[in-house]
Amino acid sequence: MDAEVPGTVLKRERARDAVLELIESRNPGDAIPSERALCALLEVSRPTVRSAIDELVAAGLLVREHGRGMFVAPAKITQELVSADLTLTVPRAAGTWSSRLLEFTTHQAGARVGRKLRMSPAEDILYVARLRLVDGAPMAIEHLHLRAALAPGLTAQELESGDLYEHLRDTHGVHVHEAVQAIEPTVVTRAEARLLDVPELSPALLFERLTSDTTGRPVEYVHSLYRGDRYRIVSRLTLGPAAAVPVPADGDGHHPGIPPGDFAHGDAITSSTRGDIQSGG
Repeated sequence: MDAEVPGTVLKRERARDAVLELIESRNPGDAIPSERALCALLEVSRPTVRSAIDELVAAGLLVREHGRGMFVAPAKITQELVSADLTLTVPRAAGTWSSRLLEFTTHQAGARVGRKLRMSPAEDILYVARLRLVDGAPMAIEHLHLRAALAPGLTAQELESGDLYEHLRDTHGVHVHEAVQAIEPTVVTRAEARLLDVPELSPALLFERLTSDTTGRPVEYVHSLYRGDRYRIVSRLTLGPAAAVPVPADGDGHHPGIPPGDFAHGDAITSSTRGDIQSGG
């Protein structure tokens, strides 16, 4: 077996880096050479090339199409988590974001969501599930749980066409103030895989967010599942003092786990990268 040959790991890493250079020099949708051609080009064995390619496919950088070959995958949607002393302002995500409503209903909170929102399990919540798309391709599934008493009469059309936090502030006097968000890796179930158009057990990012108002009262609990092959998070770490940089006022970008526009016209929201990212579901 190739794996038993001394230096195989290094060979695979070198092969992976070489293929990665090919990917980075091409555009999404461009073909890369076949495994046979890569073996000749890199002077390594077929199992070594295949192992390196498997890693890049799993990482969402290459796409295999049966009978056609291998192609550079669509660019990942990248988001930056800003430091704690800045307002929630992030670069615009690439592409055009849209939603498809999956469910919109009112029911009792239940024990788990009741604990999250610090309310009785028997109290009503508004539950919303929607599929988030980028340029028409499915990207994430979002599950929103909102205290029903905070937005009586809210319709699905109002939710989809307007800004939820703006509606809460202007119509009901609820001022959203803080959001605490955790991120952890997970895999998709069969039902989630169908919605996201990925294989079952594909890697994904799970976002959980609890949003509170200016009185500290929990307003909503959201958990969202983002495709691991198309979405990545970048953290900017401040290692020392720097000159003051003006904070852009544009709030039209997409923040991980937060639908575009939700914070666009509301009160300032601060964001911090928590150290409690877990290693499993």
